[in-house]
Amino acid sequence: MTAPPVAGAGVRRSWIAAAGLAGRSRGVRTLTAAVVGAAILVAVTGVLLPVERPADRPLSVMAGVGLAALLVVAGQLARLRFRLGRGVVSVSWGEAAFIIGYVVAPPGWLPLATLTGAAVAWALLSWLDEHRNIAEVAHLAASLALGTAGAAAVARVIGGNAPVLSVQTQGALVAGALAYLLITFGLAALTLTVHRDARTAQIFARIPYAKIPMFVGNVLVGLGAVFALLRGPIWLIAFVPGLWLLQRTYRFHLRAEEERRMWEAFAAATAAMPAGSESEVAAAGLRGALDVFGARRVEIEVRGPGTEHRYAEDGPGQDNFLSGLPGPAITRSMAVGGDVVGEITVWLADPTLPAPRDEAAISAYGDALAAALHDASVQGQLTELRRRVDHDGVHDQLTGLRNRGSMLADGDRLVRGVERDRHIGLLLLDIKGFREVNGTLGHRCGDEVLRQVAERLTDLSRENDLVARTGDDEFAILIPAITALADSATPLHETPSPLPMAVRRAREIAEKIAQPMEVSGVRLAVEIAVGVVVARAGRIELGELVRRASLALDQAKRRELAVATYDSNQDAVTTDELALLAELQDALAADDQIVLHLQPSVDLITAAPTGVEALVRWRHPRRGQLSPNDFIRTVEHTELLTPFTRRVLDLALSAAAGWNSAGVELPVSVNVSARSLLDPGFPAQVTDALRHHRTPASSLVLEITESVAVSDQAVVDDILAELRDAGVQLSLDDFGTGYSSLAMVTRAPVDEIKIDRSFVDDMIDSSAAEAVVRGAVELGARLGVRVVAEGVETTEQRAALIELGCPNAQGYHFCKPMPADRIVQALTQLAEAAPNNIRSLRADDAS
Repeated sequence: MTAPPVAGAGVRRSWIAAAGLAGRSRGVRTLTAAVVGAAILVAVTGVLLPVERPADRPLSVMAGVGLAALLVVAGQLARLRFRLGRGVVSVSWGEAAFIIGYVVAPPGWLPLATLTGAAVAWALLSWLDEHRNIAEVAHLAASLALGTAGAAAVARVIGGNAPVLSVQTQGALVAGALAYLLITFGLAALTLTVHRDARTAQIFARIPYAKIPMFVGNVLVGLGAVFALLRGPIWLIAFVPGLWLLQRTYRFHLRAEEERRMWEAFAAATAAMPAGSESEVAAAGLRGALDVFGARRVEIEVRGPGTEHRYAEDGPGQDNFLSGLPGPAITRSMAVGGDVVGEITVWLADPTLPAPRDEAAISAYGDALAAALHDASVQGQLTELRRRVDHDGVHDQLTGLRNRGSMLADGDRLVRGVERDRHIGLLLLDIKGFREVNGTLGHRCGDEVLRQVAERLTDLSRENDLVARTGDDEFAILIPAITALADSATPLHETPSPLPMAVRRAREIAEKIAQPMEVSGVRLAVEIAVGVVVARAGRIELGELVRRASLALDQAKRRELAVATYDSNQDAVTTDELALLAELQDALAADDQIVLHLQPSVDLITAAPTGVEALVRWRHPRRGQLSPNDFIRTVEHTELLTPFTRRVLDLALSAAAGWNSAGVELPVSVNVSARSLLDPGFPAQVTDALRHHRTPASSLVLEITESVAVSDQAVVDDILAELRDAGVQLSLDDFGTGYSSLAMVTRAPVDEIKIDRSFVDDMIDSSAAEAVVRGAVELGARLGVRVVAEGVETTEQRAALIELGCPNAQGYHFCKPMPADRIVQALTQLAEAAPNNIRSLRADDAS
């Protein structure tokens, strides 16, 4: 409901705006009206009082009143200003003008003379440069008139009709001047408080400091002028140079004090700028600028790549939208290292320093604020990078699903939290013929197929299900609770099996995925094979569940079925596998079957060697040389892991001792099984090997594989910390793949990151692979760790890695893996052929 218009409201609003009270608070308007009304009343009352003219007064009544008004005009025109909070205080020759005026004019006429003279002076000042409105001029003049009225009353009471040059009258003049000071000081403090331009403590600390020296000079000048006026007016000429010198002294005193205050506030404001977000720094910068410069308004414009943000804040006590923005505006650019960050604009209430000094101070403040904003921007970028690293560590970048490591870690916790008698299920899905999709339509279309399959799986998942991409074209759905389904074939005395429900769920998913999809204008349909396994939560670990689901998936693909279930007969151990275990025991007992091939990593620019990786091989007496893929799984799942790891460490440290004795000091890298990092005795095994070979711990680098990211964190973290405390270095292998956990970078600080060769292979033709490599290089630089690109085989790859800033690489382009008896010669040749700028593995500032 709208209130009816009030008659005369528009007139009052216009009058208020014309007087300069628009946007002012009710308290400000009330104070102005009270002061002006009281001054007019006092002036009129004083004029109506009878005029007593003592004989020793030098001038007539009208001449004296005119001279008194002129003295007030001169005293106000010669005023000095200083900034107090967001307001400006003027100190003038008012006490001197009062003392002289009291002598030459009737005391009752002095308020009118002061009111008239001050109004004329401030109107002239406003017209010239200060731009004060009518209300401000009237308020100032009225305040001075009230101060003069009080001073005249005090002087009249004390001095009476005593002669002017008597001690009584001189004391009365000093007391009157003091009353003038106290009244004008009180009104100024009240005005600043009501306007909220300054704090009360600040007012009572700074105004006396600025005014008292000038008050003393004013009293002395006034008394001296009275004496000269009565005894020898010619001596008034001598006052001119003295007054000029005093004026200069006062000006210097106030400016020095103002500069000291401003720089103290400057230091406090810049020190208070937070190391937070851009908006927090900008808000602190606005508050600081309002306080330092006593500004009416401050605006900050922050510019970034493709962005522009504006921040503004008004000083308290008025509405700048209604009252306008008085005072000059100074705009300065903010830059850091030549890069423009933005601009700062400050509307000064009233300049109290020469313009160049105000401008220089605002420029300096802008530079400090620019540095804080730049730091906030960098911090924001680091926060975003950490967030992205944390996200990418647990998500597949193509589909947005969980990656294999995240599924294993979260799924393991989920399985442990399920009641022990509840059934859990795992569906492992593989897209049939996906290689043909890539070969026919290209990898871009293949990626789109994977994304659409991921979307359908997400839509088909239920609450608490975990959906993950576990391989190139392989997905998994972990079902934490499966309801048992009974059928007619189930005897009444037996518990219904949940497997049929899991199979039904798998078939429904296979049917939904097989529905046609459109990819790059091509309508196609893909089929999937699903391996299904169901088990009780308290009787199986998730890793074992994945292994069984993989066997079921393999069976589905071999038999060309849509769905296959896990069969325990698939776990039957073959005679070859039994023979392999026995032969491994014989190999560890022999001296010449388990051997190492060694491959250097080099500086990308100089090709100087920076480290050596130990690659284990098995010289099988019957099957020839075997790679780790042929036997390492058997090692990791048997009790042979500890003696096997001990043998590899002995061979690696022995080889390192060989090239160190030849003058090539390089660390040797050895891959570590996740199971070793679950063994509390593993750190002691490492330190014993180092002690046996008399090798410093810094010469050994243990490469952590992706499986570490999903191991028992409490145990792994303790063992990794113990190894680092011993001085052994850690390397995160296969960095960037879907199987590695980026969270390991922060969970267990490493000394080296090795970029997986799959990204190096694709980086020339794939912008996505290039982005991964670039991100790994930048992450390594920020963390202060060494970065090594694996699998470099061509000159083009080397050039591309140099352009991306990658410092080190390893691959056939530089050196193939070779037996230990040839590595010393190869390292020596590489070192002699390169400049002497080999980089150490652990940076001095690495954590």
